Amino acid sequence: MGPLRRLGLAGLLVVMLGAAAADPADRLADPAKEARARALFRDVRCLVCQSESIDESEAPLAHDLRQLIRQQVAAGESDADIKRFLVSRYGQFVLLTPKASLGNAILWVGPLLVVAAGAAVLLVRGGRQPEPANLSSQEETALEELSRRQTS
Repeated sequence: MGPLRRLGLAGLLVVMLGAAAADPADRLADPAKEARARALFRDVRCLVCQSESIDESEAPLAHDLRQLIRQQVAAGESDADIKRFLVSRYGQFVLLTPKASLGNAILWVGPLLVVAAGAAVLLVRGGRQPEPANLSSQEETALEELSRRQTS
């Protein structure tokens, strides 16, 4: 097989893979709107697969989300409005690239702060054991008596 044929076959496979996640019957008639919807698909997480975008996922929920986004694109909603709607319905997790917020910062930095605080406590204590308190003469006498009773 020649290099030109291999290149053609590779191109055909790329086109087929790109079309796999979208049923032609589901596509929008306007190519510009379809392209906009597809761009949104790549930024929305499949809530079933969780590691894929809805553009890559074959899960029924991903199909439903693609349809929902296409409906909103066809209705003239902006990308920001569509993302806001999805976040209000499913939370920040639905976006593969969530926006920067205090809540997200706490989720990312919080565990690091806990580990740093634990390390600081260990460093301050330095592994030292507290010195035993000196016993009073009465306590020493009582301790000696208890020791004698145990050995007898």
